[in-house]
Amino acid sequence: MDHAASASQHDDRLITAPSRWRDLLELTKPGIIGGNLIATLGGYFLAAQGQFEWLSFVSVMVGIALIIASGCACNNVIDRDIDALMARTRHRPLVRGSISITQALGVSALLGVSGVVCLALGTNGLTVALAVIGWGVYVGLYSLYMKRRSEYGTLVGSLSGAMPPVVGYCAVAGQFDSGAMMLLVIFCLWQMPHSYAIAIFRYADYRRASIPVLPVVRGVKMAKHHILGYIVAFIPASLALGLASQAGAGYLCVALTMGGYWLYLALRGYRLDDDVRWAKKVFGVSILTITAMSLVMVLEAMVPMLA
Repeated sequence: MDHAASASQHDDRLITAPSRWRDLLELTKPGIIGGNLIATLGGYFLAAQGQFEWLSFVSVMVGIALIIASGCACNNVIDRDIDALMARTRHRPLVRGSISITQALGVSALLGVSGVVCLALGTNGLTVALAVIGWGVYVGLYSLYMKRRSEYGTLVGSLSGAMPPVVGYCAVAGQFDSGAMMLLVIFCLWQMPHSYAIAIFRYADYRRASIPVLPVVRGVKMAKHHILGYIVAFIPASLALGLASQAGAGYLCVALTMGGYWLYLALRGYRLDDDVRWAKKVFGVSILTITAMSLVMVLEAMVPMLA
């Protein structure tokens, strides 16, 4: 082999390596991980109530991030056929063929096992069990079965989506008490209008891929009714966390303000003609609402730590 060919292959490797790492990172859906880590923070500090242990904190944050990444990698494998049909997902690594199924499953297994070990080393058996259950619901029950077969797949998926803050809470509390139950209910209720809003502004994608989400199966008008109903249920559920003295006055103010504005937007949906634009606003406010609520849980818990 001449020097020119050798140099060319070396350059190709330099170009390919960063691309491969980007593909692997994309496989784990970093945006989903980031959002869930904020929720995990909220649950952790809600239970901490002024106490803090580095080992449990690092273990739960790293462990849940790895387990979520594992689930997302598995989801990419399962959904590769329908991802190819949707504009939002048709450029994912498995659809492009830049990562093989074997590689993706290997990465998922490595991340999942690492996450479980991390949680086991720094938290407790309940925390590990909840994280594994969340993974199983997302990968097995939702991705493998319900997503393609039933409009209730969104409801099933909400259980796994609500698990990170509960995992964070139980890493400190060591038990599934009323606080953990309230977090589970709050985040399950939040997931529904959040997910239905996505299904409305991604309606064409879901219909093309034959995914039976509520707006496709029963129509956008029915989805609006469900969005309104879940937000109406979400508001008292979120306030209950403060009224039960699990969270403070700052949390109550944020939950009431953001929940009220989210409800206002849901009601406006009946008077607006542009459903896509409206759904995007509902989606955006859902992100702001749950992020603000989670962060205020952290801030309220940190005040006595810094005093």
